[in-house]
Amino acid sequence: MLVELGHFALVMSFLVAIVQTVLPLWGAHMHRRAFMAVAEPAALVQLALIAFSFGALTYAFVTSDFSLKLVVENSHTLKPMLYKVSGVWGNHEGSMLLWVLILALFGAAAALYGSNLPATLRARVLGVQASISVAFLAFILFTSNPFWRLELAPLNGDDLNPLLQDPGLAFHPPFLYLGYVGLSMTFSFAVAALLEGRVDAAWGRWVRPWTLAAWVFLTIGIGLGSWWAYYELGWGGFWFWDPVENASFMPWLFAAALLHSAIVVEKRESLKSWTILLAILAFGFSLIGTFLVRSGVITSVHAFANDPERGVFILIILAVFMGGALMLFTLRAASMTAKGVFSLVSRESALVINNILLAVAALVVFIGTIWPLVAEAFWDRKLSVGAPFFDAAFTPFFVVLALVLPVGAMLPWKRARLAPTMRKLWPAAVFALAVFGLIWTIQTERTLLGPVGLALGAWLVGGAIQDILQKLGRKRDFSRLTRLPRADWGRLFAHGGLGITMAGIAGLTAWTVEDIRVVQVGETFEVAGYTIALDNVERVQGPNYFSTMATLSVFENARKVATLHPEKRSYPVAQVPTTEAGIDNGFLRDVYLVIGDAQADGGWAVRTYIKPLANWIWGGSIIMALGGFLSLSDRRYRVAGGARKVATRVQGVPAE
Repeated sequence: MLVELGHFALVMSFLVAIVQTVLPLWGAHMHRRAFMAVAEPAALVQLALIAFSFGALTYAFVTSDFSLKLVVENSHTLKPMLYKVSGVWGNHEGSMLLWVLILALFGAAAALYGSNLPATLRARVLGVQASISVAFLAFILFTSNPFWRLELAPLNGDDLNPLLQDPGLAFHPPFLYLGYVGLSMTFSFAVAALLEGRVDAAWGRWVRPWTLAAWVFLTIGIGLGSWWAYYELGWGGFWFWDPVENASFMPWLFAAALLHSAIVVEKRESLKSWTILLAILAFGFSLIGTFLVRSGVITSVHAFANDPERGVFILIILAVFMGGALMLFTLRAASMTAKGVFSLVSRESALVINNILLAVAALVVFIGTIWPLVAEAFWDRKLSVGAPFFDAAFTPFFVVLALVLPVGAMLPWKRARLAPTMRKLWPAAVFALAVFGLIWTIQTERTLLGPVGLALGAWLVGGAIQDILQKLGRKRDFSRLTRLPRADWGRLFAHGGLGITMAGIAGLTAWTVEDIRVVQVGETFEVAGYTIALDNVERVQGPNYFSTMATLSVFENARKVATLHPEKRSYPVAQVPTTEAGIDNGFLRDVYLVIGDAQADGGWAVRTYIKPLANWIWGGSIIMALGGFLSLSDRRYRVAGGARKVATRVQGVPAE
């Protein structure tokens, strides 16, 4: 009965979303306050209905209700409770229900915290947001219904994909969707502003918190996915330029560009057209990622669906929203005149360079991801675009970005001179060169990637610190640190975190040591200064899997530093094997061990990696996300304080 109520609530939310789309938009157009007032309660009702529907599906998974087709295909009675819950979104239908739940959550948040918006703009934002809900609720109800019953319920289910039965993958999709769907709010603000015919400093202040929240959640989601790829797949890598990975990375790049562009709109009322376009493209690339993951046009270890019919439906959604928004942008672009002017050397110019680099980098990733599909569709050729292309084409843009970022963050607005700013940055430059020299001395006759990457990371970190120190004044009054806005601290952590991540990527890529050999139980071997002993291999039974578990001891300078237990797991229900690496995490390196298959001579294949600076990658991601949260906690952005200065009437309608 609860399942049927959940299905009914989903249908009702679809009808409420239609009402929330039509009446507020019509009311804003006709200046009818009563129609516009429907938006806020409709947004809250829509959230309540979808939350109830999602709760009903979760209850079915937790109680192993095998009369539900989705539970049979993605659960099992022996599965741990964490993975029963994560199984709700570990499939196509359930993940789309999570998608619309988050979509409704953002809409309800805008209704609750948007009271300082002009009435017509608020109505249009909530109306556009509801139109996105209409599209995806229709997609769920007509092509991906999670509430289908079976006539005959089996005794047990088929289990969740074992690769998804992992803590990293349990939390990765919700954070990623909070980022993906969070960009729908920036899209709604952009389209509402185009309908309103008004983009000003207040609009830039309103849109920044939503963009920042989406970027933070995307950062966490991408970081969790990268961490999972590192330890779960057993390949020792953190990023493989997989199409699904790229699908999340492209919106992240556009969101970063949008975040910086909105600053210029807020501070100088410039770059209005470019900022609106970025807001449209950021969400558009989220929809493109959804299409890639769910249409079956690409193959990936974590693609959700292989159904061309669903892919066509998503393609229609993409065409309608992107096509409509871009057409509206074309019609309204001429009215978005810039008020502020700035010289070639200024913070505004630096942010323009930042935007261009991020946008072009995202387009490079898009071309590399989509080109095999284009080649197959038009020329019937099977092509593979792998890491060598992405590394060669993408890296130069981020190198230039890393060089520009500290300088741009310290340039004054409107008009500046480069020499004084560079003088302020000399400690960061000396620090970066010192790191470069040290690493080059240690790494003679090897690739420059490591020293250059660490030098760039040091430059970013040093520049972020110097940016804070210059706010202390000439007398270096450190008491000012306690009075700095949280947004300044957020910028320090975000830029510094990026530098740490870049240093980690460079170190891991340049200096990883790999060793593959056959080892007998009781035998020891040497890898990069470490002595490793295979102590034992045994058969272990888990809650819903069988495992071949090895015990290996790791010694450094005759001192035991770790005992690791890599595994090869077999899930009998799903008939899928997985690899669980044994990792000794350290600040400067990871010792990474993988147990392979038994050999004919009684030995075991053992793969060993020594991974320098691996944890800097995820540490930097955490610091970046922390910087975003610090900025969000700044009252100026959280409540859009500058928005209260907006005129009390917009297009003849009093602001509420």
